[in-house]
Amino acid sequence: MPAIELGGFRVTLVREDVYWWDGGAMFGVVPKTLWGAKLPSDELNRVPLGFNSYIIETGEHTILLETGGGDKLDARRRERMKLPAQAVSLSETIAAAGIDPERIDIVINSHLHWDHCGWNTVLRHGVLRPTFPRATYYTRRGEWEHAHRRHPRDSVAYIDANYDPVVEAGCMRLVDADAEVSPGVWMRPAPGHTPDMMVITAASAGRTFCFLTDLCPTAAHVTPTWVPAFDLDPIQSIDSKLQWLGAAACGEWICGFAHDPEIDFARILEHDGKFEVARIA
Repeated sequence: MPAIELGGFRVTLVREDVYWWDGGAMFGVVPKTLWGAKLPSDELNRVPLGFNSYIIETGEHTILLETGGGDKLDARRRERMKLPAQAVSLSETIAAAGIDPERIDIVINSHLHWDHCGWNTVLRHGVLRPTFPRATYYTRRGEWEHAHRRHPRDSVAYIDANYDPVVEAGCMRLVDADAEVSPGVWMRPAPGHTPDMMVITAASAGRTFCFLTDLCPTAAHVTPTWVPAFDLDPIQSIDSKLQWLGAAACGEWICGFAHDPEIDFARILEHDGKFEVARIA
């Protein structure tokens, strides 16, 4: 798996799998003639997306950002997304990247949609348990509360089995504000996709990695107005994008995308108020 050195930190991409999702849903009101040039679709209008997690090794902690799609989808949904019938556990994928999954002691969920926290839990002997039992899990309290409101607009995106067992086990901390989960590693709000979604930054020796999560699910989404149909507040999404992409460009940050199927790390460049991606790996 690709990795970068970031001061005293090491950041590794772990891509659980690639799935296929409706392109119109991923780009909202943007015409296909525009987005199709950047992310071509198949005969069913589906585009490839990655289940991208990142691991930050700080020397003191091994921090996992997101836990992917998990194993709780039924056969019909897996077939619809061109996923294999049997899910390969994220722990196995992490081990294949040369990192011992038993070392993970912090897990951060930027938000609680099923494709970002699916491997928070695993079914063992008929009981759902935390996949990473040594870890303290983090997410925003407002996100967890929103998941339980079951609003018709986005209730399908939440699967309680991915997070409630972790909360009930006392392993998940629900934060109410900006949170530094480890020296230099911060969760900060980037609302729009959901009201309480967070971006994660990791800074060491003057260099910064930023996980943009679903603020920019792929590199094709760096145009601020290219907002997925899933976003609950598209105007807020645009404002959050302008804030965070501007900071990334100004600070020369290295960024990671939640769902890009090919780009592992990139820089954000800004010219005359427009953003573009400079691929690193």
